[in-house]
Amino acid sequence: MTLLQAAVPSVATASPEPAKPKRTWPIPVRIAAGFLLLTAASAILAPLLAPYEPDAIDLNASLAPPDGAHVLGTDQSGRDLLSRVLHGAGPSLVAPLALLALASVIGIALGTLAAWHGGWVDAFVSRVTDVMFAFPGLLFVILIVSVFGDGLTTAVVALALAYSPVVAKYTRSIALAERAKPYIDAYRVQGMGGFAICVRRLVPNLAPSLIGYLVLMFGQVLMGMATLSYLGFGAQPPSSEWGLMVKEGQAALVRGALWPALVPGTAIALVVVAFNVVGVRISDRLGVRER
Repeated sequence: MTLLQAAVPSVATASPEPAKPKRTWPIPVRIAAGFLLLTAASAILAPLLAPYEPDAIDLNASLAPPDGAHVLGTDQSGRDLLSRVLHGAGPSLVAPLALLALASVIGIALGTLAAWHGGWVDAFVSRVTDVMFAFPGLLFVILIVSVFGDGLTTAVVALALAYSPVVAKYTRSIALAERAKPYIDAYRVQGMGGFAICVRRLVPNLAPSLIGYLVLMFGQVLMGMATLSYLGFGAQPPSSEWGLMVKEGQAALVRGALWPALVPGTAIALVVVAFNVVGVRISDRLGVRER
């Protein structure tokens, strides 16, 4: 028997490789993702879905319980809570997105700069971020607000500056590992400059990990924005931002009316939980690790 003949039976009897199981998202993740899509659609279509104007006052319906006319009840001024929650979804979701975008620009730039240059640049950026970590974030935001005045824009910028060291620290950690890969040296040998390598090659390769990490941060950022509005440093009346609605509904608690504070508070909690559930799944798929 020749070697070829001996090899033929083994090939013929070889069992096929088992098919790889198809990855599917668990049911809780699907429910959370569907809820977030529904929330985003409600924010966009709020003018069409809301039964009343968010600032329409009806003192005759003050603190009315949920009924046919007002599905979620009304607040102290008789404003429909469903309409206000729908209209408030826009600023409540857009503000954290703008905050994360600004914090990402600052943090990714600093983290990449520190990882690329190393030496005293890395030491300087690391010490600055350490100082920012040691400084209470809320106290820093209050300092910014006291200088530039309250309002949603000021709160977004202040919180973005507070969160940028977190993004910078994470970016530096993954950029150091990426910078040590051989393709970086290959581009250097070809004569490509450091700035071009970082912008065109290094940062795009960090994007999957960064996106997963930022999705995980969204719930925390949304809670931070709602907290600032609750404390009076964020959105201002007559805005229907959810954190401000909780603050305005707090006075109704002493009168036994729970829904003016409960409705927006529940909306915040559900969105934060949904983002955390989806964010954990996305980060697992992208291979994000806490650093």
